Amino acid sequence: MNLYLLRHAKAEERSARFPDDSKRPLTDDGEKEMFRVAEGMRAMELCFDLILSSPFIRAKRTAEIVAEVFKFKKLRFTKHLASGADARNLIEEFNNDYPSLKNILLVGHEPDLSRLISLLCTGGKNLSLNFKKAGLCKLTVNELRAGHCAQLEWLLKPGQLVKLGKN
Repeated sequence: MNLYLLRHAKAEERSARFPDDSKRPLTDDGEKEMFRVAEGMRAMELCFDLILSSPFIRAKRTAEIVAEVFKFKKLRFTKHLASGADARNLIEEFNNDYPSLKNILLVGHEPDLSRLISLLCTGGKNLSLNFKKAGLCKLTVNELRAGHCAQLEWLLKPGQLVKLGKN
């Protein structure tokens, strides 16, 4: 299976304006960049059987932008991609609810996505990544489980994705 992980685009900073972290929206620049990133993703001719996102506003909007650019309808949300969630619960949900899917886009937060990549690629949590906002990672997975089961294919920065969309 191909597992794509997308970090949400640039969001408003934590402040008194947003006392509930789950309610922080994307900035205007974050939205604009995410549309360009999604165009780059489309230029790569990626396809998804499912887009599964954190329910936090910034991740949800990031997923919605991708779905809009791809004209994709299978967008779902899970608390197991929310900031601070346990990757093992996400893996269990995935194996129970989506075992036959081959191309899945997960939209979430740091450091959770890096921890998930580390768990799947090394079996531990010590893999150090620089996963930029609006960055995209591809893993290939034989059988999804909480342990070494994946190979890191690539990790792209948003600027690289934007350039791909311009070609």
